[in-house]
Amino acid sequence: MFVVTLITNPAIHLEPELVASLRNALGGGDAVWLNPNTAAEFTIPQAPTNFEDIWASLQAEGVDMVLQPEEGRRKKMLLADMDSTMIRQECIDELAAEAGVGPRVAQITARAMNGELDFEGALRERVSLLKGLNVAVINHVLEKRIHLMPGGPVLLATMKANGAYAALVSGGFTAFTAAIADRLGFDEHRANTLCAEGGQLTGKVTDPILGREAKVEALNDITARLGITPADVLAVGDGANDLGMLQLAGAGVALHAKPTVQAQAKHRINHGDLTALLYMQGYATTDFIKA
Repeated sequence: MFVVTLITNPAIHLEPELVASLRNALGGGDAVWLNPNTAAEFTIPQAPTNFEDIWASLQAEGVDMVLQPEEGRRKKMLLADMDSTMIRQECIDELAAEAGVGPRVAQITARAMNGELDFEGALRERVSLLKGLNVAVINHVLEKRIHLMPGGPVLLATMKANGAYAALVSGGFTAFTAAIADRLGFDEHRANTLCAEGGQLTGKVTDPILGREAKVEALNDITARLGITPADVLAVGDGANDLGMLQLAGAGVALHAKPTVQAQAKHRINHGDLTALLYMQGYATTDFIKA
């Protein structure tokens, strides 16, 4: 059996008529409303051959559709990217804005996240433009410029309350992942380290650089340590450097992702917030744990 989950942005409503119409068209079972306003699911005996066409038509209605096997969809581990995933911003872009090189760095970031540039080379180039920036600016950016992605605290609290392990893996920097991991309750975090001397950034980053392959290694390392498999993992990210872990995980979710990432990911969420990752596992709002 397969499960179809329909999710909208919390600011709008999922129409019961749309859910019923799709359920009938696919020969599904009774609809279960996970949230009276924004999320519903139903089972179907087999995956539709025209899934992409259905998905595209629902996107035009502001609705995300997730199709997955019913068995094993509630995951034992969350593996999450940070920038533009667990937080709204790209940390390096915010540092660059403080250094007066914001537009130049943001342009490189966008191309790198869309897979147009080599991630490692792009990171080194952007970090070099931060040379001389006072390290105190990092705390300023964390306090004034960085905001959590909606639904993140509930996602972490609910999955952890149900026994899941949570790891934050970022191509960004440990100065930020440490703070975000602590704020949200991640069990561990991995990222790159900015080099500093005399209270100023040197424009360099410690080797080896954590990129696409390092995120895959993190998935394999942590699951082996926990005694679980990649199939037990829900991975979420938005950039090209996330694709490896998204494709390896049992449920890989491209969240408000770049076009090239969406084209290669198993699941796509473009309208819902991070609570969509709970709905797709079968959690209802009555199961949610408030952080």
